[in-house]
Amino acid sequence: MFNLVIFGGPGSGKGTQSEKLINRYGLTHISTGEVLRGEIAAGTELGKIADSYISKGNLIPDDLMVSILAAKVDRLMPSSKGFIFDGFPRTIPQADALSEMLEKRGEKIHSVIGLEVPDDVLTARLIERGKVSGRDDDNADTIRKRLDVYHNTTSPLREYYIRDGRYRSIHGIGSIDEIFTRIVEKIEQ
Repeated sequence: MFNLVIFGGPGSGKGTQSEKLINRYGLTHISTGEVLRGEIAAGTELGKIADSYISKGNLIPDDLMVSILAAKVDRLMPSSKGFIFDGFPRTIPQADALSEMLEKRGEKIHSVIGLEVPDDVLTARLIERGKVSGRDDDNADTIRKRLDVYHNTTSPLREYYIRDGRYRSIHGIGSIDEIFTRIVEKIEQ
């Protein structure tokens, strides 16, 4: 199996590039955002708890997210060539928990794709996405909060993965195809 983490601020293109990586490498996409939005839309107890955090721009508790992902990996593993984790991990403890969860299954993260995009570009992308998609969390106040959470909580992962040699920095501005070409070059080096 070949397992990737796609990493970057909100609006950096993680979902878009994940789809292209899935098509190229036959990976199974695990997007915590999609999993959580599905739970919220279904009105499950988990969805209600998750929504109480997400609607304020906060992250849900690590143990809850790891349990959700472990169950999803177990369901999908027999038929998968590998996974692309999109939106997880977001903290160093989550990165450790993901590594531990995969190791228990005889797997590991092979590469971390880091989409590097300045905050002003991220904000503009998210506001535009909110106009198109109608997502409640793509508004100026929540975007500011999400970027603060990203910089204070998630961005330390960059150094964490650089230290262990798996981080691949990708210039995240340009056309979707230009960015994808940069990703493929880094993966296949």
